[in-house]
Amino acid sequence: MSPDEDYILIRQKKIPAVTRDIPHEDLNFWPDNPRVYSLLDRSEAEPDQNSIYRSMLKLEHVRALRHDILDNGGLIDPIIVRDCDFVVIEGNSRLAAYRSLAADNPAKWNLVRCRILPADISDADVYAMLGQYHVKGKKDWAPYEKAGFVYRRHVDQKIDIPDLARELGVSPQHVRHLVNVFQFMKDNKDESRERWSHYDEFLKSRKIKKARDEIADFEQRVVRLIKSGKVRAVDIRDQLPVICETPQILKKFSKGDVDVEEAYTDAKHAGGDSVELSKVKRFRSWICEPDVLDEIVEHNPGVRQKIEFELKKIESRIATIREQLEKAKSASQ
Repeated sequence: MSPDEDYILIRQKKIPAVTRDIPHEDLNFWPDNPRVYSLLDRSEAEPDQNSIYRSMLKLEHVRALRHDILDNGGLIDPIIVRDCDFVVIEGNSRLAAYRSLAADNPAKWNLVRCRILPADISDADVYAMLGQYHVKGKKDWAPYEKAGFVYRRHVDQKIDIPDLARELGVSPQHVRHLVNVFQFMKDNKDESRERWSHYDEFLKSRKIKKARDEIADFEQRVVRLIKSGKVRAVDIRDQLPVICETPQILKKFSKGDVDVEEAYTDAKHAGGDSVELSKVKRFRSWICEPDVLDEIVEHNPGVRQKIEFELKKIESRIATIREQLEKAKSASQ
């Protein structure tokens, strides 16, 4: 093996790699790279290389890379390309930054250091490598880019969620959440990278999920607010669950009668953010479930006796709490 010959280990396979300098004009952006993919408008024709380049130059991290490459005098890590067509598998941002330097000084920045992988490398190996780099490894992709990568691995390439979770070193629940949020954004025709966190919070909360299931207008009301920029991700995380705790206010909000701020203020006054009220309601919901009584009665005598003892203690404590609540009510009148 010559000094320029090497390999990349992907899924326990040694993929041959050769390192050499290539003119930047011979290299091609990869439209399906998750970072590139999230920038492009695919509603019409496949975007050309110049369109990709112009889009990449608008990214803050590409401008930062340009300064880093300039200060260092070149790339620290070679760009990874596929042989024959010289499509950049890993390093599209670095190519954009390097190409912008070449526009100013063609002689100095003409050649780019590259690691060349075989022309017939499989898509599965390419995506497995990218997952190791950006999802499990350095994690420099934006959340929307990471979710898009995971989504296409699962939906387009038919990788099962448990297998994908093992490959990326994350839980199956996390993978399923990424897929669900990305699918939700697609279903609602929103491809904004900046709004990922809004939808992430919207689908994460159990209280919000209950409202989505029960209130017909609620989901689309929130989606419209997200798209219009009238609600922040932090509002969805902190205020929307409180609104969901108060049914009457939730219905008014869903119909558009009140905005988020008004609904949140009203819900707080109604006790929607009270930890104590939430705990009492959860206890009542559990103890009133139809099967709970049968399950208690079916226990052996020893357990039933202990449950009866605990219920007497609860009953006594409830009586004390109600007495204090009556006193507080009288004092406030």
